[in-house]
Amino acid sequence: MNLQLRRLMRRIIVPLALIFLCPPMVILMWYTNIELDGSLLKLWNLCLTQGILTTIWKVWAPIFFGSKTAWTMIAVFGSIQLLFMKFLPGKKVSGPLTPKGNIPIYKANGVLAFFITLFCFYFSTQFFHLFSATIIYDNFGPLLGALNSFSLVFCLFLCIKGYVAPSSSDAGGTGNFVFDYFWGTELYPRIFGWDVKMFTNCRFGMMGWGLVILSFAAKQTQLHGLSNSMVVAVILQLIYIAKFFVWETGYLRSMDIMHDRAGYAICWGCLVWVTGIYTSPTLYLVNHPVHLSTLSTTILLLVGTGCIAMNYLADLQRQRFRATSGNCLIWRKKPKFIKASYTTTEGEKKTNLLLTSGWWSLARHFHYLPEIVAAFCWTAPALFYNVLPYYYVIFLTALLIDRSFRQEKRCAIKYGHHWDQYCEKVPYKLIPFIY
Repeated sequence: MNLQLRRLMRRIIVPLALIFLCPPMVILMWYTNIELDGSLLKLWNLCLTQGILTTIWKVWAPIFFGSKTAWTMIAVFGSIQLLFMKFLPGKKVSGPLTPKGNIPIYKANGVLAFFITLFCFYFSTQFFHLFSATIIYDNFGPLLGALNSFSLVFCLFLCIKGYVAPSSSDAGGTGNFVFDYFWGTELYPRIFGWDVKMFTNCRFGMMGWGLVILSFAAKQTQLHGLSNSMVVAVILQLIYIAKFFVWETGYLRSMDIMHDRAGYAICWGCLVWVTGIYTSPTLYLVNHPVHLSTLSTTILLLVGTGCIAMNYLADLQRQRFRATSGNCLIWRKKPKFIKASYTTTEGEKKTNLLLTSGWWSLARHFHYLPEIVAAFCWTAPALFYNVLPYYYVIFLTALLIDRSFRQEKRCAIKYGHHWDQYCEKVPYKLIPFIY
């Protein structure tokens, strides 16, 4: 009975809860920041007065399907990013071998696409005056409504596509439509040659994040003048996003891409959740300008930038180690590692090298720690008058801890006693000498 209950929770109840609860959470996050001074207490009182469902309806109904302007913005931005993916120069890179023996191929032009996107936004608003730099802030509610409507239908399309016209043999359903819709039916879906996960995760979600916060900064400048707290938050996030695109080929070999299928969890999450939640600390700052001391500004910039660099260097260290099969130097020494054997789903015997040197001698998932600290550094300029700006940091911490547990479980099953040996060599999971 307990096993059946856990399976029911994992396959139906939890996915349904997330499908129904996450969209209104995004909308309420926007509304609370814009109309309720970023106060969860005011939102709570409103819900007590009107009722939760009535409050959600009154907030969401006017923007549920977005607006003509919002749909135009999404169409133009999405089309430009698709064109960049296809036509900007970049070397061909291969993804990891899939369980069914497929190797996805990508074009690595994310860095060029990112900087051209920023320049296009800057010149379009400041020199050619095609639209105001505040256009995203001014239409953010309708944008979230339109993105949510589109994403829910798009995820349904992807689910059905995986049943009837999969792009590769790494596809198939479980017989449970709710779970298939939530988790996805294809590992690497492609539409007219465009990789769906690369588009939703990288070129729409992450690329859009940068433009959204720039528009928020422009709105604060228009309303109150640009504060140094906004400058700190935007600079750190832009560095983080730039780092992401420098490392994009590494991301294409990460857990999100290798194991998570293209369903609601990934695609809706990158199209809507990233846009609405990841940018929320900066949205709060628009109407709450904070003037930090020179010391506070310097500390936040240095610590935040240092953590982003640390996160990148840790990922790069492991990437180079794998690319050279261990024939490299880690912190000026020959790397230590464990040769771990495993059997694929096709019954083929293979080996991987588990790095136990450098950053990866400190903790098995050390790279998550500086990522969390960096997020705190670009949120801390909001100070501590309200808890709402810190929702993203709390969510990110929970997400990465959950991901570390999922990776531990997957690796323990995959590598068996070799993983036990690795855990003995690197005893700490996330925080060196503590956890």
